[in-house]
Amino acid sequence: MTTQIAYQHVICDPAECTGCRICEYVCSANKHDAFDASLSRIRVVRIEPVTMTAITCRLCADAPCILACPRDALTRSEENGTILVDETKCDGCGWCVEACDFGAIVLNPVTRMAEICDLCADNEDGPQCIKFCPKEALSLATPEVLRQKSRRKVVQRLFEELLSED
Repeated sequence: MTTQIAYQHVICDPAECTGCRICEYVCSANKHDAFDASLSRIRVVRIEPVTMTAITCRLCADAPCILACPRDALTRSEENGTILVDETKCDGCGWCVEACDFGAIVLNPVTRMAEICDLCADNEDGPQCIKFCPKEALSLATPEVLRQKSRRKVVQRLFEELLSED
């Protein structure tokens, strides 16, 4: 029986996110020396009616993007679990983009190669989107931490409902 390691990934608290998109610009500046949201590896999305959140790679245990790549251009880093793109193999077919349930993979509009959040592996300060988020809506977490937070919220709501019935 193989044990899956739960790696940390960038998460966004929609209650804190204002949709300012600073994370997108910081990412594009860090990765491409340009303030261009289309070059970002994090995406701010609006969930109707007014909820904003940011999406990055969730580092899925059985990453469908890796399985979908017909050229074996995607692999997982043993160091931090990020999905690595081998630019010598990637032909920009987009199968990985289609396979990602979270919409976390983008095709660079210039190079037409897949790009995925690598937690700013080239920056010793870690993910720059987290560092520069003015509302501190971004953080690192594992799936287990997210499940614990969800359970706490459910229990809190149950207590509130019980108290309001009195």
